[in-house]
Amino acid sequence: ATRLSIGVQSFDDALLARIGRVHDARQALAAAEEAARSFAAWNLDLMYALPGQTPAMLERDLAQALAFAPPHLSVYHLTLEPNTRFATQPPAGLPDDDTAAAMLDLVAERSAAAGLERYEVSAYARRGRCCAHNLNYWRYGDYLGLGAGAHGKLSFPDRIVRQQRWRDPATYLQRVRAGQPVSNEQVVAAAELPFEFALNALRLREGFALTLFTERTGLPTTVIAAAVERARARGLVETDATRVWPTARGFDFLSDLQAMFLPR
Repeated sequence: ATRLSIGVQSFDDALLARIGRVHDARQALAAAEEAARSFAAWNLDLMYALPGQTPAMLERDLAQALAFAPPHLSVYHLTLEPNTRFATQPPAGLPDDDTAAAMLDLVAERSAAAGLERYEVSAYARRGRCCAHNLNYWRYGDYLGLGAGAHGKLSFPDRIVRQQRWRDPATYLQRVRAGQPVSNEQVVAAAELPFEFALNALRLREGFALTLFTERTGLPTTVIAAAVERARARGLVETDATRVWPTARGFDFLSDLQAMFLPR
């Protein structure tokens, strides 16, 4: 392995318990200390807008995380995913939208002061320490999913295919022996490609080169010209002759920006 990522989420025992994590702050601290000693390339994952979390509590988490001088930091807003307990029974004490926005501003401010640049909507890194693996996702590159439940994306001359391996490990091993490791395979419709591409590439502060859109989707840039112009008119992106990139406002309203590339 060339890079270690640690899903700390928080260094606060009460917050960890509220989101159902099985580790505690002591274990998180020990893991971060070991990573700082043993790896040149490593990442800490934090979450914010947790149930009952205040900006002061987030500031303590950030101070603890940054004290380890990680070369890379990922910070995610708590998402209530479908088909989870939180989706059907939202936890009490979730910060409101204004508080969550203030928390994100705090993350960006403290990370910048520690020498970490926000190069992706949820990722901060020291110079030369951006995550190459994730950059491949965000630039709509291909990847092979290996192992139970793994997802993959493969491009062919005439199609782009998304695959998923069997989720249950025992079933996966059984199916692998039978030569059937893939449980689901879907060809991405051409009409969906602009949105899939934008969903990833517009997460990057650098945005994307227009030539990359054609290279990765096989489509001419004319198919996104109207969406780019609508986004530019609303102040969500900036453009030049070769590139499109999100503005600060585009980062703040990223879901709205990405949705502009949905099929019309």
